[in-house]
Amino acid sequence: MRPLGIEGAWVDTPRVFADDRGRFHEWFKDGDFQTVVGQGLRLAQANCSRSVRGTLRGIHFAAVPPGQAKYVTCVSGAVLDVVVDIRVGSPGFGTWEAVRLDDTNHRCVYLSEGLGHAFMALEDNSTVVYLCSEGYAPRREFGVNPLDPALAISWPDGLTPLLSDKDAAAPTLEEAERQGILPSFEECAAYRRSLVTGA
Repeated sequence: MRPLGIEGAWVDTPRVFADDRGRFHEWFKDGDFQTVVGQGLRLAQANCSRSVRGTLRGIHFAAVPPGQAKYVTCVSGAVLDVVVDIRVGSPGFGTWEAVRLDDTNHRCVYLSEGLGHAFMALEDNSTVVYLCSEGYAPRREFGVNPLDPALAISWPDGLTPLLSDKDAAAPTLEEAERQGILPSFEECAAYRRSLVTGA
């Protein structure tokens, strides 16, 4: 695992073993994860999402605490996976980083509590699975518009974004900050410290 440019996010490129029967790889190893991240991944929910080409999901996040950390991979097809720093007070506030996840390299992305997450399907039937530290709780779930011009995320050319009504109506980052729904950098850092210390 190596850290991304956004604090609290990592990418893992597992070793893939291939022969004439197919392929095998370990897409999550708790010991390696704990060594790099400094804590284990609490598993409360596992999600699987299948999307047609051009589907754009996100930017989603959950209120902190407890937030919702995610460990994400693409098991079929390909997606552009994007982590967005939406933590008010973060040195990287408003920045984003994209990683291609596909069924060839089998990369995984981990984003800690308080970060925003989105992805766009690059192929039909792209299937994303993700492990979540907390279960879905509608009253704690929020979104930022993935097409916010101020964020200027470089979604792939030649694809018309297909958004849900909810994602299309999500506020811009500036509007979300004014509404007071964004997590704070300090709250996120304090919560992550509590997970390590058990306090």
